[in-house]
Amino acid sequence: MADLEMAEGVASLPADEWNALVGDESPFLEWDWLASLEKAGAVGGKTGWGSRPLVARENGRLVAACPLYLKLHSEGEFVFDWGWADASQRAGIPYYPKILVGVPFTPVTGARFLAAPGQDRGHWIALLGEALRDTCIANEISGVHVNFCQDEELDALEKLDFQVRFGLQYHWLNDGYGCFEDYLARFRSKRRNQIRRERRELEHQGVVIETHVGSDIPDDLFSPMYEFYKTTVQEHFYGRQYLNFPLFELLRDHFRERLVFIVARQGEQLIGGTFNVAKGDVLYGRYWGATRSLRYLHFNVCYYAAIEHCINAGLGRFEPGAGGNYKQLRGFDPQPTRSAHFLREPRLADAVGQFLRAERDEVSETIGWYMERSALKKKEPDPGS
Repeated sequence: MADLEMAEGVASLPADEWNALVGDESPFLEWDWLASLEKAGAVGGKTGWGSRPLVARENGRLVAACPLYLKLHSEGEFVFDWGWADASQRAGIPYYPKILVGVPFTPVTGARFLAAPGQDRGHWIALLGEALRDTCIANEISGVHVNFCQDEELDALEKLDFQVRFGLQYHWLNDGYGCFEDYLARFRSKRRNQIRRERRELEHQGVVIETHVGSDIPDDLFSPMYEFYKTTVQEHFYGRQYLNFPLFELLRDHFRERLVFIVARQGEQLIGGTFNVAKGDVLYGRYWGATRSLRYLHFNVCYYAAIEHCINAGLGRFEPGAGGNYKQLRGFDPQPTRSAHFLREPRLADAVGQFLRAERDEVSETIGWYMERSALKKKEPDPGS
């Protein structure tokens, strides 16, 4: 019989046992990523992110878990429920605290219910999902939100009265490209020539782009990468600085092998860069910024150089982050994202359910519309097949 409890943060758990649960899953679930967020103070304390992972132990050893946060606001989630919170408050239903199962500040799909090798993961999804729902009800918490989860998890949660929400992101898929020119060949001539012009523009301005991977990332790149991150936060009115430099130092010391830094230099001066994470055959784009505003710098550093790295490294997918339908023009096609939501108060659950049904239809139509208008030409059939 397993013992279930909410632990005092991922950092309080044995790293080897937690990572055994993660296995080949998303790098943002790994102990070093989640524990670094806690140790740096990006979550915990007065941030409104209370890290309380739900864990199951047998004979004292972790056999299943989910990354859980008690939230006092809706910042940094990328599945936006501020409208729900406002409606709830107007109806006299307290919305916070709420339970969030996911990864802070990271709109990346991945397992949200983890199980040790040899365990029946389907059993643990159902058991942990039921525990989340029952904890919500017993403690009169407004709801449980499982963000960017997988289909298998979604199916189990629907049986527990969780409601499904769809979103979309733009992903690049490696269709067996041997080089960047192979990728360009998939575009119609007008779009292909535009991308070439955008790449030449930086050459004319004397900008050189460099890619640094894992242990080859110099120590002295972490400080400017943090400054680049801050510039993006500061230049947008909606920007929120969730991360601090101690986090970048912790990732330098404990997570470097997962990192891919792509930076731009003009002469001897670093002028921009993007912070990426890689695991398996996937590259994840996370943070970008620049200290000089040059035309096409963003597209070249964030997208074209990253795509070229994926092709050269044999990576199959590039997820550059949330938002931005301009990515579609550059060969990123829409992919659905999913989340599951249990709301304790029936009135709120009914209202949200009506909204979600309409939103799901809209998202499905949007994905279909963009797929029909993909910037990429359909691949010609192999004449030898």
